[in-house]
Amino acid sequence: MQVETLYKPYEIEKKEMQRFPKVTKRNNFFELIHIIEGTGIQTVNKNRFNYRRGNLFLLTPQDVYSFDISTPTTFFFIRFNEMYVKEKMGKDKEAVKQVEYILQNASHRPGCILKNKTDKPLIASLVESILHEQSNQQLYYNRITEQIISTMITIVARNIALKLPKNIKENTGEPVLEMLQYIQQNIFEPRNLRAEKISGHFNISLNYLGRYFKKQTGETLQSYIANYKLRLVETRLLHSDMRINEIAYEFNFTDESHLNRAFKKYKGINPSEFRKINTVN
Repeated sequence: MQVETLYKPYEIEKKEMQRFPKVTKRNNFFELIHIIEGTGIQTVNKNRFNYRRGNLFLLTPQDVYSFDISTPTTFFFIRFNEMYVKEKMGKDKEAVKQVEYILQNASHRPGCILKNKTDKPLIASLVESILHEQSNQQLYYNRITEQIISTMITIVARNIALKLPKNIKENTGEPVLEMLQYIQQNIFEPRNLRAEKISGHFNISLNYLGRYFKKQTGETLQSYIANYKLRLVETRLLHSDMRINEIAYEFNFTDESHLNRAFKKYKGINPSEFRKINTVN
């Protein structure tokens, strides 16, 4: 298996291809791939997806992928790694949250990341703007390119948020989307995630809140909060050197045993086993 390494915070590339390298690829970085033209099949972790013009894919360091090109395809790649995140931390903490959100919620399955139809032409326009800036290289073109990339990451984060709960659709109302954002922003503050607090914040009857949330998302409010927290735990296990007890403390579990029980119910194995298996793989 071919492993590629990115030695700078990010890079962009436009490539027209009739055949994709047959070597199955796994990278040490994150990759956004936009299809400018062409059709074919994307394979990620042995799952297949028919791609076409306008699709945008998100690939993580855990993903093994390839493309089977049916008609000549023009790919646009944005690659970024941990260096990108660290550089942004001192400049734009919101961008860091957006990148972290991608790490937390990437599905590791094939398919277009854009679930909001209106975002597809927007992404195409942003890609065109990046290519224009890189081609003309006028004053501040690199800074402008970075800002456009940050905007694309924000759009990706929004679409992942739309995708997460089972019943979230493109026409889902704003209130539940705002609730999801509120939960994500307050995940480290258990007091703010009590049903009474949420109902008061959104001016929704406490009795109606649970029914409304389940109808809109397909899962209960407490189930969504618990699973979202465990997805964050999963990210810490994969992308940090934190000890299990440190992760338990960060996410307000009673102790390490409490986290072990919750995580085993969520993934079928305890956190230490999960980290060991994925590190080996």
